Amino acid sequence: MLSLYQENKELVEDVVSEEKTLSIYKLIMDGGLGGQIIIAILFVLLAVAMYIYFERFLAIKAASKVDKNFMEQIRDFVSNGKLQSADALCKSKNTPTARLIGKGISRIGKPLEDINTAIETAGKLEVYQLEKNVSVLATIAGAAPMIGFLGTVIGMIVAIHEIANAGGQIDIKMLSDGLYTAMTTTVAGLIVGIIAYITYNHLVVRTDKVVYQMEAKSVEFLDLLNEPV
Repeated sequence: MLSLYQENKELVEDVVSEEKTLSIYKLIMDGGLGGQIIIAILFVLLAVAMYIYFERFLAIKAASKVDKNFMEQIRDFVSNGKLQSADALCKSKNTPTARLIGKGISRIGKPLEDINTAIETAGKLEVYQLEKNVSVLATIAGAAPMIGFLGTVIGMIVAIHEIANAGGQIDIKMLSDGLYTAMTTTVAGLIVGIIAYITYNHLVVRTDKVVYQMEAKSVEFLDLLNEPV
């Protein structure tokens, strides 16, 4: 009776020990070549997504910085006819808003409609620069889960193939490669997709704030030109 108890105890300890040693690396390595390829692709997509996010985040953050006294200085320069000083101030700021105002200042003397058109055209170019590569995040957000599901299908095919070749004697260890592939790739694909989706939407919100800021300052500048002399 005592020996049976000891054998059962050792068996339980072996199972617990095996469970404790199970790691993400082991899951990936036990998933077979197909699973490893899918995981590698997802890892590359995650690295690309993180690079784009941080690069765009820093660029948008820099673009959103506008001196609170900027428009007051522009107003003073334009009112006093110091257009060169106003243009120099815009060039020194190096922000989308300053570049829009600078474009408008360079058109002063022409019809107001022409100035407005020039600012709108410059605004579209600035928005394009702000949104550069952001669409790649949206693509990764949609593609990563599908790539993960592809790994799931591959894993299930492997599992079914092992069952078909088992000759009626199914061993769960035989199916482990296929099941590992199916589960790990699904989880990895969803994780990468969720991260890309969240970072994409965060950048969109930050970009919209900069665009609204550009529009507000452009309207303020046009109102300045409409003020009676």
